[in-house]
Amino acid sequence: MKFFRNPPAAPSEPKVQERISRRSSAMAEISRLLKTEDPLCVLDIGATSASNIRFFTERGHRIYSQDLLEASTDPALVISNEQGLPTLDSKKFLEDNLAYPSTHFDLVFCWNLADYLDESLVKPVIGRLWSEMKPGGMLLAFFHTREAGPDAPYYRYHITGTDMLEVHTLNARGSGRKERARNFTLQRVFNNRHIENLFRDFASIKFFLSRDNIREVLVVR
Repeated sequence: MKFFRNPPAAPSEPKVQERISRRSSAMAEISRLLKTEDPLCVLDIGATSASNIRFFTERGHRIYSQDLLEASTDPALVISNEQGLPTLDSKKFLEDNLAYPSTHFDLVFCWNLADYLDESLVKPVIGRLWSEMKPGGMLLAFFHTREAGPDAPYYRYHITGTDMLEVHTLNARGSGRKERARNFTLQRVFNNRHIENLFRDFASIKFFLSRDNIREVLVVR
């Protein structure tokens, strides 16, 4: 696993918040699940997207939306580990942010959360999601390839069609508190073996390669 410990130097000028359309092979498979007439229970734990909420509610599904990456910046989560080094309290984080019933969700969107989330939270979050997903439920996650650098963009993902997404760059540096909280940098790059280990408790895993240094991963509970 490749780690990026030092964030890149801040640019002198704010970045333009780009919007890019990309095709998603994993979303094409998920769209088959969405054709059901039974209402689904969906969890989106990436940067909040009003269009995603509208996409699912208009189709009769129930969606829960939580920005877990922004929630992880809460100063109250910082504790010291056994070596006296600062880390995040994963137990408190899960109590505050993923307090849902067991086997509740049919579909979970992690987007690129694992690449940017603090190391102390990644495995606990995936473990909690496994317990809160229904057997046979699907989870979508994106992972950067080794070609990505520490300045890889952090995106908000908007579902715009059965196999299309619009990605909105959130790395822009602004002067407000909320904008600074979104200025996340890539923490690590997982290889395929690390990804398989991360989802080892799930029933199946499928990889999709794309041309933008992203691996789409679709796992089934």
